[in-house]
Amino acid sequence: MTNCRFSILTKIQFHIVLFLIVVVHNFQESYAQQMQNFQSSSCDYFQGSWVIDPLHQPLYNSYSCPFVQREFNCLKNGRLDHWYLKYRWQPRSCNLTRFDGRSFLQKFRGKSIMFVGDSLSRNQWESLVCMLHSAVPNARYNLKIIGDDVTILSILDYDVKVMLNRNVFLVDVVKERRGRILKLDSIEGGKMWKGIDMLIFNTWHWWSRRGIYQPWDYIKVGNKIYKDMNRVVAFERALGTWANWVNTNINPAKTLVFFQGISPSHYKGTDWNEPGAKSCSGQKLPLSGSIYPTGLPYELLVLKNTLSKIKKPVKFLDITNLSLLRKDGHPSIYGLNGKDGMDCSHWCLAGVPDTWNQILYNLIP
Repeated sequence: MTNCRFSILTKIQFHIVLFLIVVVHNFQESYAQQMQNFQSSSCDYFQGSWVIDPLHQPLYNSYSCPFVQREFNCLKNGRLDHWYLKYRWQPRSCNLTRFDGRSFLQKFRGKSIMFVGDSLSRNQWESLVCMLHSAVPNARYNLKIIGDDVTILSILDYDVKVMLNRNVFLVDVVKERRGRILKLDSIEGGKMWKGIDMLIFNTWHWWSRRGIYQPWDYIKVGNKIYKDMNRVVAFERALGTWANWVNTNINPAKTLVFFQGISPSHYKGTDWNEPGAKSCSGQKLPLSGSIYPTGLPYELLVLKNTLSKIKKPVKFLDITNLSLLRKDGHPSIYGLNGKDGMDCSHWCLAGVPDTWNQILYNLIP
């Protein structure tokens, strides 16, 4: 009888303990989910610092990615120091969820993604498709290049398209009888962006080009044509045209819109308190801390001002400051022209653009 009572008591205790375990587990899951939701809604992913993390970086091997072009493939071009590959961006008050390529592809199954902008958009596009290829290296794909302006990678097993539209000003450059006209109020190129499920825009680097590197002869504003004008003013006017296009054409229920912040260059060591450095060549370490000595570029404020006025939801990839800290991440003499060139504008892959895409991944609902 005593043994029977003991057995019943033991079973009751077991079920009580099991019940408590389930309750605690559910509470922990609920709390973790609440914290995750709180973090995703309140965390500033763009304030932080670079930390060494050789166990988890880089996110892919540039040798095994078929999409890295020569100008970004620093290892293949002979760069011997590898520390630039080992740094991870650490936000100040939270953690970034590690990029999961399979999860990304499942989320965008049957959908399309397009990067729109200059060669920094290509830098980011190549980074993303390498991250996806690393996750599903055996997935079937088709790469299609249309002229100089459109690249389409179709990942067939997931029915996902990751596209690149080279459009350096976002507004139109039109060849007319008098020459090439940069039309600040015209955005006919936007026809290509309609119906895309996620758009990531970028522009700035071409606005300051002059001489043989300037791809226009005149600027048209309204009905007036100018031989030249203040480039930041022109940039702001073009951003306004782009904002109007978004307000008119984007259905937020269908399309996610991002704008990538201005990617910085590192050609003057005085900017990072190293006056002896004439370029980014030989730089092997990021800047410590969270603040760039000379601050943020003025054109970034112009961009933020435009985005603050837009009516449709646009998420801002505010990558300028975190990228300013990475003076070590550029191709320098390990780019397209080798020792005869000095590229302190683009980024080695693998490298800094992988962090841009990881933050993009964290910002996607």
